[in-house]
Amino acid sequence: MKNPANLVAFFSLFGILSLSAVHAKPLKVFVLCGQSNMEGHAKISTFEAMKTDPLTKPILKEMIDDQGNPVVCDQVWISYFTGGGDNMGEGFGKLTAGYGSRRNPAETGDKIGPEFTFGIYMQKALKEPILIIKTAWGGKSIHTDFRPPSAGPYPFGKQELENLKKRGRNLDVIKADKAEKTGRYYRLMIEHVRRVLRDVKRVYPAYDPKDGFELAGFAWFQGWNDMVAGGTYPNRGQPGGYDAYTECLAHFIRDVRKDLKAPNMKFVIGVMGVGGPLEKYVSQRYVPIHGSFREAMAAPAFMPEFKGNVAAVRTAPFWDGRLQRMEDNQGKVKQMAAFLKSKHKDHPNKDGSMDAKAQKAYLDKYRKELISEEDEAYAKIAKSNGGYHYFGSAKTMAQIGKAFAEAMIESTRN
Repeated sequence: MKNPANLVAFFSLFGILSLSAVHAKPLKVFVLCGQSNMEGHAKISTFEAMKTDPLTKPILKEMIDDQGNPVVCDQVWISYFTGGGDNMGEGFGKLTAGYGSRRNPAETGDKIGPEFTFGIYMQKALKEPILIIKTAWGGKSIHTDFRPPSAGPYPFGKQELENLKKRGRNLDVIKADKAEKTGRYYRLMIEHVRRVLRDVKRVYPAYDPKDGFELAGFAWFQGWNDMVAGGTYPNRGQPGGYDAYTECLAHFIRDVRKDLKAPNMKFVIGVMGVGGPLEKYVSQRYVPIHGSFREAMAAPAFMPEFKGNVAAVRTAPFWDGRLQRMEDNQGKVKQMAAFLKSKHKDHPNKDGSMDAKAQKAYLDKYRKELISEEDEAYAKIAKSNGGYHYFGSAKTMAQIGKAFAEAMIESTRN
């Protein structure tokens, strides 16, 4: 009985095998959304630094082939919608490195975001093809740009309006502009996901419509623009100062599930970790703000309605502490340079006796005491962007993407 259809019919007749059992599972679809750190600013060149850390060496092995080139995932496909203005567009194909931040949305870049290792580890766990739909734009807030419909219009605070008045701003113009911008990127995200799902074969050629698809998970990685928005969150850094973010994100989760008709879709919140663990901050100035914002981001995962289907992933543990120490020390060097020029009373040039050459010599020696040649060499292979972009570190971005996948998998098992 070589004909597969006859074989199925034979077993079905005796109740051994149902027809549905031989059909492939629905294609698992995962949506990744957020701002610049979901775009991803870790250059492929920083993969090299992953070899220096026993925690990331095994991850790197999954990311590169035998020749050391980024792998191309045969069972993971991606559609990436990004860009701005007239440069808004989509890139799609098999998942590989290069689906991070792009100058041209349709052209492969030289950066990764969380999508690369998310796809690698999700497919590895599921052992079946998956499709990633990624939408990300730098510099976008949830209070305005990603504001979900059920959150209502942007709520101008009394103090915010008073401050705008003092600056001579036209409140009617500002309110009209805000109304136009509110929710725009939420709608763009929803529209793109729907567009891809209307014609999955365009992105994933092997897709069989008879098998269908399942919107299995959504990962959210955003926060910077809300964290620094003192006008929107006037009490940031104080208890409850970011409650409006929590409320808005809860609305976002509900609305995404409703608008995509996926009420059981798992949701992962990537909690902002720029700066690393709070207890390791050199300056305590930003600890209250960063700490309270992180808690506000994570809070929906602990709401009773989201129990077991929303998870918060803390990204601070993946921060590169070595690069942070270097940045802190570079700050000390800049401060010393300023002190030398200003004849600061507590530093060597307080009497003004050091000429430019002597100041440079002193500063070079001071710098070498704080930053070793080994540190300099490490930074060249580990860092490709600023701290607000997790230093553009593949070590960090790879761990974040893997953690998102693991949280999604764990949530699915619960």
